[in-house]
Amino acid sequence: MLSFISWMAGLLYLPRLFVYHSGARVESFAMLEVMERRLLKIIMTPAMVLTWIFGFALTTQAWVWGEGWFLAKLLCLLLLSVFHFYLASWRKAFARKENRLPERFFRIANEVPTILLILILLLAIFKPF
Repeated sequence: MLSFISWMAGLLYLPRLFVYHSGARVESFAMLEVMERRLLKIIMTPAMVLTWIFGFALTTQAWVWGEGWFLAKLLCLLLLSVFHFYLASWRKAFARKENRLPERFFRIANEVPTILLILILLLAIFKPF
């Protein structure tokens, strides 16, 4: 659970850093690049890997693979992982000074993990199908 919370915190914070980075002055770029790189490499990626490992370990305790709610939850987790890799590619674009995406894009992208988190929680709590 701690790994998922850490991963979610990073998924919520990194797009916000991109908002600041896309609107920042040149003298702030270096500091933001260090923050983004460390957040992704030291916290987010290990937390994502641990989330998947612990999640699969939990599924061995109870057979849930045939449950519709679980498959929908798994799809949401896959989408979070895809979003994680998009964040990594956007961070590399910022590091190369090649970002072409506007600040507004990152403001909207910042909502993606929130929506997926709400769906995951609703599926896990209510098991609607």
